[in-house]
Amino acid sequence: MKNRNRNKKGGFSLLELLAVVTILGIIAAIIVPRVSVSSDTAKQRVRAHHAATINSAVERYFVDTGAWPNNTMNVIGADVNYFPEGIPLNPVDGTAYTLNGTTHRVVQFGW
Repeated sequence: MKNRNRNKKGGFSLLELLAVVTILGIIAAIIVPRVSVSSDTAKQRVRAHHAATINSAVERYFVDTGAWPNNTMNVIGADVNYFPEGIPLNPVDGTAYTLNGTTHRVVQFGW
């Protein structure tokens, strides 16, 4: 009897491994789409926050100087009083924000 137990190796059977891999695959199929959707939602919310922050800084610039910044915001972006870390980029596509020349608000393409 003792010889038989010594020769038998402990381990997982192929069916047990298959069951675990299947369960992990099902869990991944449920979680991955939710994470990617919440990442897109977060980027859109950050973009809206950036737009509000830029619009507020543009209004403060107008109150302080009596003139609106140009559409590319070069002057206001170089002033650390308005953007100490520089003007943020659009997190959705990595482009720079621009202002509408008439409304002096951030241009909202595809929002």
